[in-house]
Amino acid sequence: MAHELPEYSIQEAAAKLGIPVQKLRRWDAQGVLVARRTDGGHRRYAREIIDGLAGSALVAGSDKHEAEKYVDELAAARRTLKEKRRIIQLLLESESRYRDLVETSHDLIWTTDALGRFTYLNNGCVDIFGLQQKDLIGRCFFDFEAGLSHVSNRRFLSALRKNGEVKNYLTHLISADGNDRWVGINARVSHDDNGAIIGLRGTARNVTEQHKAALEIERFATHDTLTGLPNRVSLQKVLEAALADGEKGSVLLLDLDHFKYINDNFGHRAGDQLIIGIGGLLKDVVKDENAQVFRLGGDEFALHLPDALRAEAAQVAERALTGLRHYKFQLGDQGCLSTLTASAGVVSYPFHGNDVASLLANVDIAMYQAKDNGRNRVVLHDHNPDDLRSTHRRVHWARELREVLDEDRVLLYSQPVVRLADQTLVHHEVLVRIVDRSGNIVLPGQFIEVAESLGMAQEIDLRVVTKVLEVLKQPQMRGQKMRYFVNLSRVSLSDQHWVQRFQGMLAAAPVDHEQLVFEITETAAMAEVGVTQEFISQMKKLGCRFALDDFGAGFSSFYFLKRFEVDYLKIDGNFIRGLASDEANRVFVRALCDVARGLDKQVIAEWVENQEVLKILTEMGVQYGQGFVFGHPQPFPASASADRQAAKLA
Repeated sequence: MAHELPEYSIQEAAAKLGIPVQKLRRWDAQGVLVARRTDGGHRRYAREIIDGLAGSALVAGSDKHEAEKYVDELAAARRTLKEKRRIIQLLLESESRYRDLVETSHDLIWTTDALGRFTYLNNGCVDIFGLQQKDLIGRCFFDFEAGLSHVSNRRFLSALRKNGEVKNYLTHLISADGNDRWVGINARVSHDDNGAIIGLRGTARNVTEQHKAALEIERFATHDTLTGLPNRVSLQKVLEAALADGEKGSVLLLDLDHFKYINDNFGHRAGDQLIIGIGGLLKDVVKDENAQVFRLGGDEFALHLPDALRAEAAQVAERALTGLRHYKFQLGDQGCLSTLTASAGVVSYPFHGNDVASLLANVDIAMYQAKDNGRNRVVLHDHNPDDLRSTHRRVHWARELREVLDEDRVLLYSQPVVRLADQTLVHHEVLVRIVDRSGNIVLPGQFIEVAESLGMAQEIDLRVVTKVLEVLKQPQMRGQKMRYFVNLSRVSLSDQHWVQRFQGMLAAAPVDHEQLVFEITETAAMAEVGVTQEFISQMKKLGCRFALDDFGAGFSSFYFLKRFEVDYLKIDGNFIRGLASDEANRVFVRALCDVARGLDKQVIAEWVENQEVLKILTEMGVQYGQGFVFGHPQPFPASASADRQAAKLA
């Protein structure tokens, strides 16, 4: 029997209903019984509608009442059919949209049976597994798990069955082509009407690139970019874990001796290469030990020795220092650098600190004690209170000053120097201050001595002079005759490399060098007379001037005074402060003024704090004064226009 078509033609429908074809056409036009039009324009009628109407009481000869009833039934049927068609169309469109979204999604959309075996996957499976859908049906996620992911993946399934849902679970898979895949999974359990698990469904996303980026960011945070070694953050984490677990062990801190000399003489590139080489050397020293090497920054390295106590750690430290002494570093065509040395400190935990901060502070102290004791040695931490206090202060300022220089927390102030005859402003002394990590301004008396002992005074001097030159380069400072006095440390003058850098920097600066007056203390000048004379001579060729500062506080030898080509003598403030009440001070100042005039040098009195002292100095013929009676130190630079109006160089 032939399969019946779901629709009648207009002729078939008319025959079935027993009415003329023309009436069907009229009903179609009136909307009573609407036909579907084919692509060719032919009318087609739904079989279920026509069959239903054929069984009704409507016949060609029916009365009007029956006809109206028939029309109502026909309209209701038409509306029902239209609504069915609309619903079917919506369902088809919804399914189409769903399939488009699922199949074009970059995420993997999947379902499994109760055992976790795939029953459906979209095209996202290719990116994650490297296989098509048909090759994955019946398999599961964890057929592709990588190495140690096994245990955590079983925990994932356990949590999913227990909680019914797991979000943002990260697992490590190996795709069919052997590539690593880090995959984030969201999953939910499906149940039947009785609550039994019938399957799983969810999404998954390939997050390999994001995961690698996160690992790289973490590596940057925990590793030194130059050497690739773990950094201070990593060391702190390792020690925190060891202390929390109640373990015992030791930490060795190693700091190269005179590394700044290498950077300054051979350049920072050579210094970086040396640091890389030393990192490799230290790793080689401990290759047979249970130890890890860290670079803490600059020229500082640390070794963590779990389970090793002081004696064993000291032996490792000695081997490291021996390896350094025998290390040969090639400096290109500049030859070979040898005989490197370092200073090392050793602490053991928990004996020398039961928290990370205390432990690292104590190993710092031990390392600086090694430097104080002559360098190139190992010092084991002890608890001598006097040594601890002294070294702790050095450690504090070493860290503080390093941060100050790295973060440029050096400030300049200036104090006026006036001509006493008419109290006219003629010069400024530039004074250095630093801002500590708490934001407090620190005066030089608190840090200069330590900076000199740590070899950091040279950097501070260069930073101060650099800032002064930057001010003098400004357009509003041009044409001034104001002079600026700048203090230089004694350790700077004795460092020949520093002197070369200093001279080169000044020679290249587009400023009037006659505006610069460099102050050298009497004690520093007398400590190395020949070095001081040579430095003054070289700088005077550039036009700079000099002042001998704090005269009277040191040797106070008028004989040596004539050997220094200085332009100004600054009398130590202790002589000036007691001038009104101490006859001996007045005798000294008067004699100094007489000698200075004979040597054609000008005298500046420091610490002038009241009118009585000012009057005595003026009567003695002292040319210049500096002190609170004229003005307190103020941030530098001061108003250039005010300076120009007041300045009249004598």
